[in-house]
Amino acid sequence: MGLFSATAIVMGSMIGSGIFIVPADMSRLLGSPALLIAAWLVTAVMTIIGALSYGELAAMMPKAGGQYVYLRESLGPLWGFLYGWTLFLVIQTGTIAAVGVAFGKFLGVFFPSINTSHWLWHIGHVPAWHVGPMILGNMDLGVNTANLVAIVIIILLTFLNTKGVKMGAAVQNLFTSAKVLALAAVVLVGLIVRDSTAIGANFGEGWRNFWAGAGWHSLHASQLGGSEYVGVLTILAIVQVGSLFSADAWNNVTFTAGEIRNPKRNLPLSLAVGTGVVLLLYVLCNFVFLNVLPLLGDPHAATITGRGIQYATEDRVATAVMERTFAGYGAKLMAAAILISTFGCANGMLLAGARVYYAMSRDGLFFKSVGKLNERSKTPVNSLWVQCAWTCLLCLSGSYGQLLDYVIFAVLIFYILTIVGLFVLRRSRPDAPRPYRAFGYPVLPGLYIIIAAWICLVLLRYKPQYTWPGLIIVLLGVPVYLVWRRQGAAVDAEAAELRTTGT
Repeated sequence: MGLFSATAIVMGSMIGSGIFIVPADMSRLLGSPALLIAAWLVTAVMTIIGALSYGELAAMMPKAGGQYVYLRESLGPLWGFLYGWTLFLVIQTGTIAAVGVAFGKFLGVFFPSINTSHWLWHIGHVPAWHVGPMILGNMDLGVNTANLVAIVIIILLTFLNTKGVKMGAAVQNLFTSAKVLALAAVVLVGLIVRDSTAIGANFGEGWRNFWAGAGWHSLHASQLGGSEYVGVLTILAIVQVGSLFSADAWNNVTFTAGEIRNPKRNLPLSLAVGTGVVLLLYVLCNFVFLNVLPLLGDPHAATITGRGIQYATEDRVATAVMERTFAGYGAKLMAAAILISTFGCANGMLLAGARVYYAMSRDGLFFKSVGKLNERSKTPVNSLWVQCAWTCLLCLSGSYGQLLDYVIFAVLIFYILTIVGLFVLRRSRPDAPRPYRAFGYPVLPGLYIIIAAWICLVLLRYKPQYTWPGLIIVLLGVPVYLVWRRQGAAVDAEAAELRTTGT
């Protein structure tokens, strides 16, 4: 793959359905246009710093596996395994499942029989189970028309990716180009077509309304309907759950490093260009939302304008904006854009994720067959199909969404650890070739660690239902790692004995 394909993986993996939905939940907590934009700017700063820092590691170790390899080489094999374990169990496969089901839901705009309530085989409902601040279970198991579409799409994309990295990259290039153009069109339309009611409500004379509620001494409820109030820095950290993970998966391109031409140049460049373009579009999208819909709204209002950004129907803010702009067919235009977006996102994540499990297998930390390349296509076919099987199982349950909530904290922890690894490698391998050095080192990588650590501390305090389960999922990987290591050592000892005896 060349620079364009690598950049397409960065952008295609980042742009899913989040940007079209999460501003509603963020707005309900923030209640301020300025803070909504500030939250996305925090996400942009963190993501770009992270990408620039990863660029040095990618150029230094251009191997398949990406972040798994960086953690293994800097902090040790246990940390690499824990990342790969969490990635396979939930982060990558769970996200692909969620994106696949989102594809099915939006396909329902054109074919109403496709929805999550149209069951073809309803196995049953798992009741809610309260464990401290967590609520486990509370999900339906079975096949409905929406997750059946998701499974079909995931199998189709997996099959295409088994035909070679050029095929997977071609699909990625096509759909990333289409989704970026669609997102840019939304921005263009929203900047040209403005709603006077929304402009007055969100900006006001001299931008007075824009800054309302954004003062340093302003207080905000930490939970919807809650009685505990927090300051600006804390509420901005809380809402990063939505914005940071709408911009997540930018690191997926590092998983495919072994199949990129001139990776020492193209990997850092694709990370910088890809994240920069997507985050610029994200910030502009939020200005578009503010130009067309009032931020504040009433959940019981009968009109799109009355519900505002806060209470857009089913949180589909972008759909509400397009319907407000193009009454009658705006929803279908937006649904088509999201179908393109989710299809490309699922393809990019399927292509990239399989390379991590391949690298783990080569280290003796995953099923041996996963570490083999197909002789004809030179792709990790077994890894792709193992990933496909687990992802399809997650599609059959409602659990993937719950699991994704649980690993939000864990994902941030691994980002922090990887950038800490950058500092470690500067000390332990000072003479290692570094075709690209992290821009702003050590100040910018250090700033990332401080901001991310602050967000983690805030989430531990105010969203325990997400953070503690994430830690548990990661820690469960420790005994699994020990088992894999023990089995690998036993196989090596047996092979050595066979060589000694000559049998």
